[in-house]
Amino acid sequence: MLLAPFTPHLAEELWEMLGEAGSIHQQRWPEHDPAALLVDEIEIVVQVNGRVRDHLNVPAGIGQVEMEQAVLAQQRVQDLLRGKELVRAVCVPGKLVNFVVRG
Repeated sequence: MLLAPFTPHLAEELWEMLGEAGSIHQQRWPEHDPAALLVDEIEIVVQVNGRVRDHLNVPAGIGQVEMEQAVLAQQRVQDLLRGKELVRAVCVPGKLVNFVVRG
């Protein structure tokens, strides 16, 4: 049905091959499902001193503190921060966590 406005003849042929009745051009336009657009999980970027070091999937709508804790629990991040002084953690909800370190 979505092809019909762009390729009317091909869409009509495909409609007939699928065994549907009537013309595809007389059918109702499909309606969207808002529930299909909801995201359960998002991917955030993990940075150390502004350089991308990892990516992490976290639940959508997670807070800054929980996001920082989830990133700090990762073994790769722990290895990158080992032996360094953590100066600051910058969290942008739903986007990234950046650790500023010295050493």
